[in-house]
Amino acid sequence: MADLSKFGIPLDGNKLGMLQPKLSYRFRILFNNFGINDNLRELTANVMSVTRPAVTYQEIPVHSYNSIAYAMGKHEWQPIDVIVRDDITNAVTSAVSSQVQRQLNHFEQIGPVAGTNYKFSMQIHTLDGTNAEELESWQLDGCFLTNVVNNEFNYESGGEFMRVQMTVRYDNATLLSGPNDNDGTTVGGDPFPNILDGFTGGTSIG
Repeated sequence: MADLSKFGIPLDGNKLGMLQPKLSYRFRILFNNFGINDNLRELTANVMSVTRPAVTYQEIPVHSYNSIAYAMGKHEWQPIDVIVRDDITNAVTSAVSSQVQRQLNHFEQIGPVAGTNYKFSMQIHTLDGTNAEELESWQLDGCFLTNVVNNEFNYESGGEFMRVQMTVRYDNATLLSGPNDNDGTTVGGDPFPNILDGFTGGTSIG
């Protein structure tokens, strides 16, 4: 095995060495309470990409005699985009359409009474590439769709996948460490207990 201790950034007279970076293509998304909870396994299997959560804090100026200091104000989690393939079973379009209808019955023009009637939750797992061990997990709560775009039909596309792009607004995001954190323990509980049960079988998760 090659000695990589000579590589890396020097600090205090020693080289720090090189650490394995997380790879952007090793991930999965789990959905809970999305739509009518059908075809969620297929929805996970067809995910193409997702943006990671980002947060912005307001700056409140505090004026004094000769200067301005700043206090931290309210924060806002930025929306994320999820792109999924539209497979020939219609599982993806069925799941997305049921969530859209759940947020507002467009035919009857009837809206939900409260957020619990239409909001869902998500997990974004960073995986290690072996047995789907989680390096970390983003837990997103209070999610709903603010934009759904189906890509166009095009005779000149040359065989591109049909896809659905969803913009997700959420109330809060929590980053949970996986089994490969510094002390080897998992931080926080599992907000999706048993969600992977039957993931390789024929039943839907969620």
